Amino acid sequence: MKRRTFITLLGGAAAWPFAPRAQQPERMRRIGVLMNPAPDDPQSRGRVATFVQQLRALGWTEGHNVQIDLRWAAGDAARVRRHAAELVATAPDVILTTGGFGVGPLRAETRTIPIVFVSVADPVGSGFVTSLARPGGNATGFANFEYGISAKWLELLKEIAPRTMRAAVVRDPTLAAGAGLLGAMQSVAPSFSIELSPIAGGDLDEMEDAVTAFAGGVDRALVVTPTGAMVAYREIIITLAARYRLPAIYPYRFFVAEGGLISYGAGYCRAIPTRRGVRRSHP
Repeated sequence: MKRRTFITLLGGAAAWPFAPRAQQPERMRRIGVLMNPAPDDPQSRGRVATFVQQLRALGWTEGHNVQIDLRWAAGDAARVRRHAAELVATAPDVILTTGGFGVGPLRAETRTIPIVFVSVADPVGSGFVTSLARPGGNATGFANFEYGISAKWLELLKEIAPRTMRAAVVRDPTLAAGAGLLGAMQSVAPSFSIELSPIAGGDLDEMEDAVTAFAGGVDRALVVTPTGAMVAYREIIITLAARYRLPAIYPYRFFVAEGGLISYGAGYCRAIPTRRGVRRSHP
């Protein structure tokens, strides 16, 4: 398949590969957008607004020459699969999704419609692309984390809470990034004298129960990895950390802006359109 060039970064900028053509003013393009958080999530709402604004600056006005079909998953895996099928059924020109949470279900529905992803930690290991330089297939986008960054999370935890001896790692075990980030932490944890306790974060009730049980000991801390579910559940996670006085480190700054203790990770920046390859977001 000949891949159409469409690279965008939610929260920064957008680029649309088709210049408006005077000879076909009535042609309506369609963009499917699959967002992992809930529809009332202010961070994600802001990114969608920026996306629409940048499209308009490039000559694409919603309702005039482009239609945007938006779906919100609220961190629910079943809802992601359902929305993926719904968006593919609309036969859009391109589908935009955030995080690895949505890429797999979308690719299970189509191998022809272009898929653009943002905030995916390991698109190669997840099987979304063949390589960063030459993605191949119908998916491309932005990688925002290297696995080695998780070692820094433990280092910072030890600096701010030197007595930490055990850390719960909340991640999505169904994603390659969940295993990759945990594996990188396990390789360095002994050097910090920290024992790791993995906690699955896909189901909200199970995750809340696991964190509550973990918090019963002493000298404990929390590491929250970057997944769509963690972003969707961040208010509850931040509340749990505060309730049980768990020093916690998060992957994005907005966790801290909403009450979290500390974050370390990639920042959101303006995207640079490119004709090939997966782009990394800048720190």
